[in-house]
Formats: sequence, C-alpha cells, structure tokens
Amino acid sequence: MTSRRQDSVPTPDDQVVVLFGATGDLAKRKLLPGMFHLQQVGLMPERFRIVGAARRDIGEEGFRDLARQSVGESSRESGDPQGWKSFEESLSFAGVGEGFEALEAEIARARDDLHEDAGVLFYLSLPPRAAEGTIEQIGPAGGLGAGARVITEKPFGTDLASARKLNRKLHEVFAEECIFRIDHYLGREAVQNLLALRFANGMFEPVWNRNHIDHVQIDIPETLSIEMRGSFYEETGAFRDMIVTHLFQVLGFMAMEPPTTLGAKALGVEREKVFESMPALRPENVVRGQYEGYRDEEGVAEGSDTETFVAVECFVDNWRWEGVPFYLRSGKRLAESRHLLTVAFKQPPRRMFPLDCDQIAESFGHDHLTFELGDPGSISASFLAKVPGPRIELGEAHMRFSYADTFGGTDHALDPYERLIHDVMVGDRTLFSSSEAIERLWEVSEPLLENPPAALPYEPGSWGPREIEELIAPRRWHLPSDHV
Repeated sequence: MTSRRQDSVPTPDDQVVVLFGATGDLAKRKLLPGMFHLQQVGLMPERFRIVGAARRDIGEEGFRDLARQSVGESSRESGDPQGWKSFEESLSFAGVGEGFEALEAEIARARDDLHEDAGVLFYLSLPPRAAEGTIEQIGPAGGLGAGARVITEKPFGTDLASARKLNRKLHEVFAEECIFRIDHYLGREAVQNLLALRFANGMFEPVWNRNHIDHVQIDIPETLSIEMRGSFYEETGAFRDMIVTHLFQVLGFMAMEPPTTLGAKALGVEREKVFESMPALRPENVVRGQYEGYRDEEGVAEGSDTETFVAVECFVDNWRWEGVPFYLRSGKRLAESRHLLTVAFKQPPRRMFPLDCDQIAESFGHDHLTFELGDPGSISASFLAKVPGPRIELGEAHMRFSYADTFGGTDHALDPYERLIHDVMVGDRTLFSSSEAIERLWEVSEPLLENPPAALPYEPGSWGPREIEELIAPRRWHLPSDHV
C-alpha cells in the first residue's frame, strides 16, 4: 500500500514520539498498530521517530519484533513490505528501569536524525501512580519536557485529591495547552456525530430540552470479565474506570449548549458548563454491583468490595435540563456488549386512541432515539405507528441510519486512538479535557467515593443487580435487545 494523505487534514510537524509503557497491552493492541496505520494513510509527520520506553529493557530489535507482531495481529496490517520497512526504521528503544539517561540520549539521537527543532511528544501509557513518577523524572532529565506535548491515559487520578496532585505535577513540567488527557471514547465517529445531529439539523435541537425529553440513558455494558486485570481493577473499579472517564464525557456532548464554533475552546467551554451544572452525586442514587466469581480472579483481594458494575442517576441543573434524570450504566460480565445513548421523549396524551391501543402504548414505553456509539455506529428511532388494517391499532415501528449502509462502510475511518493521536500531533485540543473539567468531575463524584453503597452480587450474563429497577422506577431501563 502506498501512503495516501487525506484531503484537507493537516500534516503534523516532524517529531519524536516517546512511548512509555511500550511493552504494555495498550501499546501492543492500539498504539503501535495505530501509528503504523497513520503512516500508511499519510497522517504521520513526513519524518518521525518512535522511541519505546519501559522498565524492562528489550532493546531496539526486541521492540521492532514486538511492533511487527502487534501490527501483524491487528486489522491495520497493510501487506506492503515497503510500508512496514519505513515504519520499522523509525523505531528505537530505551530501558528506564535504572534511570532516564539512556532515554535522554535516545531522544537526542532521534532529534539529531530529524532536526534540532523537531517536536517531542510523550505518551504516558501508564497507570496514574506510574505516570506521576515518570512526570517527575521527565522534568529534571535535561529539560525533556520543555516545549513538549504529553498524552496521559485514563483514569486521570482516582479521586479529587489525586487528580489535583497529578495536575500540579504536570503543570510543573508542561504548559496546560501541551497536556492532552486522552479519552478514546471521544474519538469515535458516532460520538462526534452527536454534534452533527443536534446542530446541523433543524428537527432535533428545538426538542432537545426538558420540555420534550423525559430522561436520558447512557449504557456501556460488556460481556467480558476483568480479563487478568485484577490488580488494576482493585484500584479503580467500574465507576472510576468507566463513569468518570467515558460516560460523563459523552453526557457533556449530549447536554451541551450550542457552541459558537466547533473549535477546541468553544466546545470545551460548553462541555465544562455542563459539568459545572451537575450536582454532587448522592450515594443513594447509585447501585454498585460485583459479578459472582470476581473474588476468585487473579489479583483480587479476599472479601473485595470493588464494583464491576455501576448504575448512576444524575442531573444537570440548568435551564435546558432541570428535572431531567440521566441514567448511566456500565459493567463487566453483562448480557450484551453495546455502546448506547438513548434519548426518551415525553409521552403525549393518547386518550383519542381506543383502550387496547392505549395499553399497547403503555407497554411500549417512551418513543426514543438510540445512538449506537460503537463502530461503525448507527442511529435508530423507535415510535408508535398505525398497524395496517380496517381499525385503529398501534404497533412499534423503527427507522435506522447506519454509517456502513449510508457512507459505504468505514474503510477510510480512523480508529479512535488514531484520530486522537493525530489531533495531539497537530495540537488540536477539541476532544480533550482541561484540568478544571477533570477536577470538577471528581468533585461531583466525591460523596460517592467517600461513602459508597455496598457492591451487590449479580449473576454473570444478567443486567446487574435487581436493585437497578428501583433506581429508575417508575421508568424502566431501555435494554439493547428490546427494540430490533
């Protein structure tokens, strides 16, 4: 495959990408294959170097072998030997188990190969505690952080105090405009399509408010278990891992006011207004769950109360959304794996319909829009319509938009990580959160973290603890399988 640059997309300046956690799972699954694909479609810099860094020193050849295997096992393999050869030549490695001297020398050598003005991008593919120590070492190590950009992985801290501490450490080394707190969920085409649907169409924005919307549900259920990540999950749990990081961010896009432009500053301001309008979570409005068998997983503490499931009722107390509940739900070992945003509209009076029609309407529930936020993504509308025949009878009807069907598939789409890495390389902060936004979300979460309800057991393959029905009553959960 020859390199092909996407029209009207800016080309990043020449730079050195320093990948901490280069031997970790994320680097192997997403980051190395993603940067290879960016090169293949012409969205990497004209000249670049990727310096892998990890405590265990695997050497340059070991890193190249790891990258070759990672790309080969991914969907980003091009089949072009020349494409791989040029990418492989960009790779080098430095072990940091004994300090940063070798890394400092490798970065200097990479910049010499490019030019002395080449930029530096640090990708911290590390848990929060390891990220802190790495930031501290970047600062004194020959001023490596001067003028550089840095990507930090989620979760950004584990509570308000740790998030503030991490922000302070980052700001000692990097300017705020050079800090990119990555949430790969915001890189999804379907999430960004929320902006297009709301603000590019006259039929939706007029009803996008408390006068017409009854409630909103954001769902990310997973059928997978914690998959050998017991130690990580014991430190985070489903709330920190998913709600603060992903679902609150989707809520920000869904609930924001129209921005003056689609630029980073304007979008960031409107999302932060949503977060500022959120009252602190009430522990009695949260259900925590733990799938049966979790405590037998490797790395899980005996008698652990860590949640593998969480359902939250929260609100946005501003003019647009006053009184509209937002229900957020995510967990492991559930009945389906989906990524859904459901907007349920208020029910109109239906007294003009026959009694049996009214009963059908009540069993149907609310008419709603459902956004499938997974790849390639879709939008469906479920509503009541007249069933053909000589008498008035209501039945459930559907309309559906699919990216794959409408735009001929997603062959040219970027993976969310690819989109966001490219954004960082060109300095586009549109899909990234500020330190103020991150700290505000931890502030909203603080009452729950300080006084969490007990994690209730639930059966693998179910939809979580039965208590979630009480949380949403008198409404009911919109399940992915309800409407086909």
